[in-house]
Amino acid sequence: METRGLTRIFGDVRAVDHLDLRVEPGTVFALLGPNGAGKTTTIEMCEGFTEPTSGRVRVLGLDPVLDADAVRRKIGVMLQGGGAYPGIRVREMLELTASYSAHPLDPDWLLQLVGLTRHSRTSYRRLSGGQQQRLSLACALVGRPELVFLDEPTAGMDTQSRLAVWELVNSLRRDGVTVVLTTHLMDEAEALADRVVIIDRGVKVAEGSPAELTALTGGGAAQIRVDTSAQLDPILFRASLMSSGHEEGATLTATRPLSYRIQARPTPDLVAAIASAAAEQSVLIRGLGIDHRSLEDVFLDITGREMRS
Repeated sequence: METRGLTRIFGDVRAVDHLDLRVEPGTVFALLGPNGAGKTTTIEMCEGFTEPTSGRVRVLGLDPVLDADAVRRKIGVMLQGGGAYPGIRVREMLELTASYSAHPLDPDWLLQLVGLTRHSRTSYRRLSGGQQQRLSLACALVGRPELVFLDEPTAGMDTQSRLAVWELVNSLRRDGVTVVLTTHLMDEAEALADRVVIIDRGVKVAEGSPAELTALTGGGAAQIRVDTSAQLDPILFRASLMSSGHEEGATLTATRPLSYRIQARPTPDLVAAIASAAAEQSVLIRGLGIDHRSLEDVFLDITGREMRS
């Protein structure tokens, strides 16, 4: 799959702006970005559901707008919203989708693969969010696609289902199927993707393998991860570290509630000072580790930490 100068304008909004992408066959490609970055619009143009304002798209060598029928026969599409009729039963939905393909997979085998055999006669509206996602995944795969688009494939899934989907994506890659993935879960992209592109406001802002991107900013510097039982006061924490002679890396950054990062060269003295600074605030350290930058760290560095509307 390839795009050149791909652009889509809605009124005064340039949702996608001269975007160049290249997805190698048989790989997992992750398209990341904040809400409103243009991910869905980009994918819809690649699927042929939205026509570009300008630029070029080729999917398996075909134009998804001009050659829509030929493209649809070769791709699978997993929609985050499910896309099923509320009253239809699970097996009926999968059989209906299979009927559009010349050589579909066996629906019963596929239901077993995604863990829905016991729910084959359950109506779509009675499925949980995670079960609806698994049915949507089965519908995307039943036609034996050469390329499959997965939009937030593990949204609403429990841990076991999520890991099963990850293994399924890896199996697709081993079978030579190309996977284009959009997700808000950075660990998912880091675990699955061969190649990652981050877009923001319709523009490509970073591209590379997960390893290349995590080394892109911060020089691949190690970080100290601190998980606590209560919230730390970052100003008091910094003052405590500085008083012990640790000016470099003395800034505490909250990555999520009760979880912090300190980017610095770890030493035994610094680790001891961190424990002492937390003790001064009567806060218990529940976890402390040394790790390198994650894809989530890179994503936040590039796109910012403010909430998007």
